[in-house]
Amino acid sequence: MPEPCLLRPVPLQELRVQQDQRLWAVDQQLEDLESLTPVRGWLSARHGEPVLEVEGEAETVVSLCCDRCLGHYKHVLRFRGSERLWLGEADQLADDPDSDLIESLDPRGHFDPARWLFEQLSLQLPLQNHCGADCPGPALPDPAEASPETPSAAQGEQSSDAPIDLRWAALRQWR
Repeated sequence: MPEPCLLRPVPLQELRVQQDQRLWAVDQQLEDLESLTPVRGWLSARHGEPVLEVEGEAETVVSLCCDRCLGHYKHVLRFRGSERLWLGEADQLADDPDSDLIESLDPRGHFDPARWLFEQLSLQLPLQNHCGADCPGPALPDPAEASPETPSAAQGEQSSDAPIDLRWAALRQWR
């Protein structure tokens, strides 16, 4: 494994003339990913006409906000995967319905390993952020401090002594 170095875009023509795969050791912060630790792992790219075969493994720790309690918690992002990138016009991808190629690169352009790594790690972010099984849930107001604004049952609305989640308090005016 080579020494870690800053990931920079590489001309695809440079990868094409290289006999073996290009290998990067990764130990750095990624510009677009706010992480608590540097991204650590490895990445390789091999030019195989007419595709670029990219493979890698990486890990970092990010801080997320829980959707239930709004508290912050640490989450490990890790991935191990590979992808084949078409080197040509994107409209040529539609010609072969059996192909697993989804993305394309201009063969006269560059491959940005940091961007590819960022995209792979971003795909590992959870859709719903939950800090864990011990999540306290939304903060509820103290029942002793509940205001007498609760509509009465005589007005045809259900009244409840249960405190209302403060995040929904603005909707009370529409009752």
